[in-house]
Amino acid sequence: MANPANSMALTAPLRRHFVDGWLGGLPTVVQNVDTAARALTTQVTEPLTMQRRRVVVEELRRSSALWLSGMLDMLTQAGATGALTTRMQNLGSDLSLVDNNTIESEILGSRLALAMMDKASSEFNDLRARVTSVEQQDELDSHDVLRPHVISRVVINAWCSAGLTLEHWRTLNTVLSHEFSTFAQEAYHEANRWLLNRGVRPEIDLRPMVRRTRNGLTPGGTEFAQTGSPATSHARTDLMPERPGTATARGGPPSTSAAHHTPRAPGPREPSEALLGRLNRLVGRQLPGFGQAAAAPTQAVSSKLSVAIADAQQNMARRADATAPGVFTTATGAATSPPVLLEELNRRKQALKSAASTPVERATIEIVALLFQSILTEERIPAVVRVWFARLQMPVLRVAVGEPDFFATTDHPARRLIDRMGASVMGFDPTHHQPGDALDKEIKRVVQVVEAYPDTGRRVFQTVLTEFERFLEHYFKNENEASRKGVSLAQQVEQRETLAIQYTIELRKMLNEVPVQEGVREFLFQVWADVLATSAIKTGVQGDETKLMKRTAADLIWSASAKVSRDERAEVIRRLPGLLKNLREGMQRASIPIEKQDDHIQNLNNSLAVAFTAKTASIPHDRLKDLMAQLETLEELLPDAADVEIDESMVLDLSGYESSELEVVAEGGSMPTAAMLAWAKELQVGSWLMLDYRDRSEAVQLAWQGMRKQLSLFVSPQGRGILFQQRRLAAFLQAGLLVPAQEESLTTRATRTALEKLDADPSKLLD
Repeated sequence: MANPANSMALTAPLRRHFVDGWLGGLPTVVQNVDTAARALTTQVTEPLTMQRRRVVVEELRRSSALWLSGMLDMLTQAGATGALTTRMQNLGSDLSLVDNNTIESEILGSRLALAMMDKASSEFNDLRARVTSVEQQDELDSHDVLRPHVISRVVINAWCSAGLTLEHWRTLNTVLSHEFSTFAQEAYHEANRWLLNRGVRPEIDLRPMVRRTRNGLTPGGTEFAQTGSPATSHARTDLMPERPGTATARGGPPSTSAAHHTPRAPGPREPSEALLGRLNRLVGRQLPGFGQAAAAPTQAVSSKLSVAIADAQQNMARRADATAPGVFTTATGAATSPPVLLEELNRRKQALKSAASTPVERATIEIVALLFQSILTEERIPAVVRVWFARLQMPVLRVAVGEPDFFATTDHPARRLIDRMGASVMGFDPTHHQPGDALDKEIKRVVQVVEAYPDTGRRVFQTVLTEFERFLEHYFKNENEASRKGVSLAQQVEQRETLAIQYTIELRKMLNEVPVQEGVREFLFQVWADVLATSAIKTGVQGDETKLMKRTAADLIWSASAKVSRDERAEVIRRLPGLLKNLREGMQRASIPIEKQDDHIQNLNNSLAVAFTAKTASIPHDRLKDLMAQLETLEELLPDAADVEIDESMVLDLSGYESSELEVVAEGGSMPTAAMLAWAKELQVGSWLMLDYRDRSEAVQLAWQGMRKQLSLFVSPQGRGILFQQRRLAAFLQAGLLVPAQEESLTTRATRTALEKLDADPSKLLD
């Protein structure tokens, strides 16, 4: 244990150093805020927004010195104690200019802290780990000056003390968040460098920061990076002990990116490819010819062994087909379940070894038997399905003898088929599986196809693997009761969002050089494109409702263009009631809440009022006719749906699709690395994962992926759908909030078990 006095001798100066960094940097931050605020006043926007920005710039000119002085004073006192004192915590509680509402101040402070964490989560997590390690404590004090929310409280309190209002803050929220989060990242980086120079924990493992339940899952509500809801928690890739080289085997990130981007946790398990390499070396020490055989693409199976494999396969199939599902009979006619079947397979192994012509063949028989011994004792595979896995042993043995690269790579289609089928039925909840359903029947069909083509080898395994993956997509969409409704809802979301983005892209092109108020332009792009998409899905692209929504868009464009004559103004006033009615109805059909509708209508009214006094050119009648014609045939101009990306750059919020049957994950996780983004794309339909979300830790199955895997739907055994956008999915993987239900694939685990037994008794290979 570290001496407490020695610990404080190191961390107390660190906190002073951290505060000194802020004291030295705040004048520049304040200056940058002022410069950015002035730049906002030069941008074209709604008159009311422009006016608010000008007011804030003027208030900043008068009050920025007081604001800076207040921050410096509070931080100086915090630096002396290492924490925000009670007096400073309460400072500003009676300074809010809007109903004396300190809650609003706390909300804005929390948002600023979150912005800092979004930018500096990695650096803060490193610093927190180092400090808590030195001080021998589990967590930083909630008032510790190192915490982002403490800094943000100082900033907000000083802002209010200087006479600046919360409304002023909201006007500059984007600017303030950017400037303070950028400097926070630098401050935390400098604090980490200060500790590193003093030899404090060069390597960071954040796994102890994650509080886990007894089953090893992260409970809902866990704080990763700062006090707050789990939806905004942060953690680094250290939470996920990644194994480079296991992407195909366990649904993990691609081997190269994982190895390059992600630090490996202490003592991770051996990657699949490394396991195979070790297996080949172990066998090669006993049988020098094994390594050379594994390097060969193919080799002939001795005729005697080939006959023995065929006999064993036929006997297994005959006994299984003559009994109830999930039950075999032994050679004596007694009914047997998979555990007893193992013993019969072991006896059969000796007969196969007797038929083998070379030591390499005998060693191959032993290794395959050990692999299937592990697979058939996997309790998470339903017994009825394990029977069909057992029948794969002879076809796999034939492939392993004839195609030695089965032991050289995890990409062999026989391995991949076993892993894909296993991953589809290995959910943690044993009640999810319904014997005899379409998935069982497909696994049975796959095995029977493999058995029917004993000499085809790799090619037949690759063929049925492709067919099985296609089946899974169809199964979750059309046949699985738990997922069918969720997949349908997810497809509707994708169709609507894709169409909305297509409409937005084409509307931008159409209005690129048309003199339209900026507020109207943004309304068409951000709101009305979704209204058009909703109408097109509900009534068809040529439906009457869709045509009305297009005419409404044209009327709005014309009404918001400059009106220089009295007749034009009178015409706008005459059309206005009908226009507003259509706008309301369109937004209502798109499920836009009433309060948001009111905001949009108010902003549009402001834009229309500006059009009456605008000095810019109006839209010529011929140009307006062209626009209307383009709107009527808009669908013919839309970009290809396959080229549309549903991400934050175009769609900021899918939460409007939330329902009792579909949850939309709109927040949470950590900033994903390139490795995690790649991993998110590599996840395969049918895979089971453990999800920690909304105070639940549960097994979910990946049931559907949209075009280019931009949307992914997971379904719980109870049938609840959970929809992710690609980047949010990667963020949950990054934070350890979504982890594979199985640490390893079936074949990887089986290889590890086989290695342990061969390490203990290599003579098995020569027996």
